[in-house]
Amino acid sequence: MTLAWTVLTTTDSAAKAQELARGAVEARLAACAQISGPVTSVYHWRKAIETEEEWQVLFKTTAARYDELEAHLLAAHDYDTPEILATAVVRASAAYLAWLEAETSRPVAE
Repeated sequence: MTLAWTVLTTTDSAAKAQELARGAVEARLAACAQISGPVTSVYHWRKAIETEEEWQVLFKTTAARYDELEAHLLAAHDYDTPEILATAVVRASAAYLAWLEAETSRPVAE
């Protein structure tokens, strides 16, 4: 049984969000990535409270691909400490899980 996960990150521009999303989907680290934004983030950083506009990217992946997706995001992200939050999907349709598994499998040589 495929263990589905959603993985969330944020970045400071729509273009960067699209690059992160496209890179992960092209590498089959995620079956899908959804971009939302802008959102307003308020957070502590370097002894100050910051307020910034960001874009969220929500990746749909499998537990088996998480480590590679995280490594990809850390390498591709320009934040010093990017938000990378993974949440296990409790339930999903069998058809969706089959699609997720197929789309995150390593590509077959064409």
